[in-house]
Amino acid sequence: MREQEIVLSDVKDFGLRDIFECGQCFRWNALDDGSYTGVIKQGVLNVKRVGDDVYVKGVCDGDLKEIVADYFDLNTDYGEIKSVLSRVDDNMKMSIEYGSGIRILNQDLWECIISFIISANNNIPRIKGIIERISKQCGKRVEFNGKDYYLFPSVDELSSLTVKDLRDLGLGFRDKRVHKTCEIIRSGEVSLEKLETLDDSDLIREELLKLDGVGEKVADCISLFSLKRYDVFPVDVWVRRVMNDLYIKNQDETKVNKKEIRQVAHELFGDKAGLAQQYLFYWRREQ
Repeated sequence: MREQEIVLSDVKDFGLRDIFECGQCFRWNALDDGSYTGVIKQGVLNVKRVGDDVYVKGVCDGDLKEIVADYFDLNTDYGEIKSVLSRVDDNMKMSIEYGSGIRILNQDLWECIISFIISANNNIPRIKGIIERISKQCGKRVEFNGKDYYLFPSVDELSSLTVKDLRDLGLGFRDKRVHKTCEIIRSGEVSLEKLETLDDSDLIREELLKLDGVGEKVADCISLFSLKRYDVFPVDVWVRRVMNDLYIKNQDETKVNKKEIRQVAHELFGDKAGLAQQYLFYWRREQ
């Protein structure tokens, strides 16, 4: 690994808080200077926006410019995406204006799977703490700006932990699920490489549902945040609430099922449903 630094000039649709606080990732933290430091598969990065420019420095494997372009999805035209979705209605337009700097990160598939298994019935500070403890326990150490960081462990590294080890790290009921998912991946019953080559969201969901601790919502989060399946529409309590309030309007929100929500979402947002979900989720949760 080596230290590198780049400047991205005249960057549009790139808001640090919108990207890192919209619920899609758990390894990024805000610093006092307004920048964010995070751990990704290739190393540790610090990202700071000054005017129209974005400054990125870090310690990583590979070319930093290529890593940043891929991770932050810089080749996708979010201006066009927002233009199309804003024409759906005023509610969508308002949510996009609120979270105008959101970009969907291209996160490591393995880390994304485990992170969202951990996210079940959990809150973000606790999720972040668990992932940090797991990484410190068996991930590789990286020094950056005089501080130690830990990469998320590989399948083999995480598999070295027992169910008790995971329980001691605070996973609660998720300990057995994470342990079993490690076994499923190592056995080849589900292949990470195969998942990355599939081009059908239903087939991807079908494979992901074979993993212990992965239900439909978690599978859709993994598909959206790691496999660039922008057509999926993850549904949690916030999304159900906003979709019912704005579009379905059932007097008893608890009677609105996920299938109905996804059907309405695809009718409204088409193959950009997952992107619409992020704008709506972030807007409603923050408001």
